[in-house]
Amino acid sequence: MTLLVLLPGVVCLGLAAATALRPRAAWGRLAGLLGAAAILASGIALVAIVLNGSTPTAAGGLLRVDALSAFMLTVIGAVGLTATWAGLPARSGPNPPGRYVSMVCLFLGAMSVAVLADNLGLLWVAVEATTVATAFLVGHRRSRHSLEAAWKYVVLGSVGVAIAFLGIVLLYAATLSAGTPTLSWSVLDHTHPPMDPALVTVAAALAVLGFATKAGLAPMHSWLPDAHSQAPAPVSGLMSGVLLSVAFYAILRVQAIVDPVIGPDLMRNLLLTAGLLSLTVSAALILRQRDLKRMLAYSSIEHMGLLALAAATGSTLALTAALLHVLGHGLAKSSTFVVSGRILAAEGTTQIADIRSLHARRPGLAVPLLVGMAALLGFPPFSMFFSEVAIVVAGFQGGLGWVMAVALALLLVLFAGLARHTVRMLFGASHRDAAAETAGGAPAVRLPTAPDRSAHGPRVPLAIAFGVVAVVGFAAGPLASILAQAASVLGGTP
Repeated sequence: MTLLVLLPGVVCLGLAAATALRPRAAWGRLAGLLGAAAILASGIALVAIVLNGSTPTAAGGLLRVDALSAFMLTVIGAVGLTATWAGLPARSGPNPPGRYVSMVCLFLGAMSVAVLADNLGLLWVAVEATTVATAFLVGHRRSRHSLEAAWKYVVLGSVGVAIAFLGIVLLYAATLSAGTPTLSWSVLDHTHPPMDPALVTVAAALAVLGFATKAGLAPMHSWLPDAHSQAPAPVSGLMSGVLLSVAFYAILRVQAIVDPVIGPDLMRNLLLTAGLLSLTVSAALILRQRDLKRMLAYSSIEHMGLLALAAATGSTLALTAALLHVLGHGLAKSSTFVVSGRILAAEGTTQIADIRSLHARRPGLAVPLLVGMAALLGFPPFSMFFSEVAIVVAGFQGGLGWVMAVALALLLVLFAGLARHTVRMLFGASHRDAAAETAGGAPAVRLPTAPDRSAHGPRVPLAIAFGVVAVVGFAAGPLASILAQAASVLGGTP
């Protein structure tokens, strides 16, 4: 069992070092896929072990696996495999640069260590390592816009993790004053030492503020649209599909530690404020988006806002729905970001105004885009329909009726904005044709051409990802057990 705990970090670190030392090796293009596959295999095995009642540890107790850790590791592996597999270049195309692949492996490894860490200090180090790796990935193209986005991400992300670091230091000081100095979340969560409530309050507020910056929650979200729109499409899928959730995982761990000490009011108010602000910002800005990848980035802010509202509710139903939402959103968003990258390669742009009649011209790209957007919009049978309904129901049951009413209104605005942009890209006429019709003329005659049915990349990973999102909401199987146990780890109330 110890080997399974160490496997994700060791494999990813080894692949990162190997691709850095041999950047032109033919197998380098598969390094990210191999790392993600190792993480997924380890996650599934650890889920089975945890369901049998065991709690694996490694590295002298620094790494520890409970139901929540095993589930999150599986999500990282599944989303990572989707993004790296679907993002593979064609065999005839050039291999990605060694530094790019190395950073992707380091990114995957750092996220894995973050969710396996039993020590809040190690968790913070792993989250900071993701900032270092993704900063190079965001600026990979070295254009003016990508470098600007990378620097903005580095500055704001570093400020966020610095604030979180101060919160963790204060939390350690609170345990020191209680006579049990430790940063082990398992110890703090199970023993509840008599810490100073005032010190814990400040520590919790700082830690949540810092990690919320990495999670892309408003008002600390401003780095997210720029970074996600400028990064290569598979990296955007990883950042949006799982990095934000890993940062939110840190918030959930802090909440589970501090709520028994200071009560749930502080964390609930912070999360409600961040959740509603995130929904408001994304609803206000998504209507006027002109770029497909920025639109998807604002959609991620929306989904993180929903997770914040679920965590604020704190019931078992809300937390279980939130974790299901993490899986569904991660797979759907990473797949849709990969499709946006294929559209960029085929159309030469991601400007929404320049992408028209995609269903007629490029059905090989239109179909996965339509399926991905349907999943993100919460159409049944996709799992986000069930998770979003469960979050809203849990909110009403938990006495947050007015919050959920406001959230539903904002979700309707977001639904309208996303659907409008999607319909225009798939079925809308080009500006040139529309202008000709408005002027009373006829569009320019075009020679008939066969529609491009190529997917411009592997179809299988997208089909698997969308298939999982379509069935996991009502055919969870063993997933239901691990979700229930993970919610209990977080102290979910009936």
